[in-house]
This record gives sequence, C-alpha cells and structure tokens, in this order.
Amino acid sequence: MAIEAGQPAPDFTLNDQDNNPVTLSELQGKKVLLYFYPRASTPGCTVQAQGLRDTKAELDAHNVVVLGLSPDTPKKLTNFINKQELNFTLLADEEHEVCEKYGVWQLKKFMGRENMGVVRTSFLIDESGNLEHVFNKFKTKDHHEVVLDYLNSK
Repeated sequence: MAIEAGQPAPDFTLNDQDNNPVTLSELQGKKVLLYFYPRASTPGCTVQAQGLRDTKAELDAHNVVVLGLSPDTPKKLTNFINKQELNFTLLADEEHEVCEKYGVWQLKKFMGRENMGVVRTSFLIDESGNLEHVFNKFKTKDHHEVVLDYLNSK
C-alpha cells in the first residue's frame, strides 16, 4: 500500500535508541522528516545520516524534526548514534509494522537474491500531521540536499 502526499500520516509509537516511546502525533505543530533506511552502520545509511546530522541547523530553521526509522534494535541504534555523533532520534521498528504502514517494506533484489526489506524513502509530514511530500528518488549522499532544496522552495 503506497501512501501519497496529501494523506494523513499514519500514526505510530515506537521506541527510540534509548528505549523511550516516541509517538508521531505528539509532534504536531512541527514538520517531521520521517526517513526510512535499511540498516544502521551500513555505508549508504551512514552517509545519509551524516548528511542530516551536518545540516541539522538548516533543518531546525525550517522547524523540522528528523526521525530515522529502521528495523534495527535500540542497541544497534545507540551504537550508530554514538559512532556517528548523530544529533537526531532513531526509531526501532523491529517487527517492521510502521514500515508496512508506510509501504516501504517491499521485496528487494540484491546480487541476484530476493528478500523483504526497507526501500529507502522519506516522508515530510506537515505541522497538522499530513504527508506534505514523499522523497523516493535520491542518492544517499544527496538526501539532505534534496530535502533542503524542497524546503527552501516553499
């Protein structure tokens, strides 16, 4: 089930890297960049996270809260945050329930093998909790620039 801009963002509660619950609807009043990535500490996911880390001040200027979401455990997320000195929240979706709600848990092909996994996608959620924009065509190293270009064009 693909979700599109203009729809209400599916609400959820997941634990963050410190095992504290985070509920999306409690962030209304701010924009939320909800970005789904396959696995912490892999090369592409690391480059993507570093770009968001390094542009946090610019994202803050647009009133954007960044939430990264993957099927990793909170412990793996803590290690990722500490190693990369990340300055935003990561959420653990170990059962990939939220990934499925957002339509990013899909069959993927890699090196001739097929398996289910996260298709790298980001959703910008507006202050009212609606999907404002879907980012699904970007390179990991350019993700932050694509998001900022969109925000700066508004």
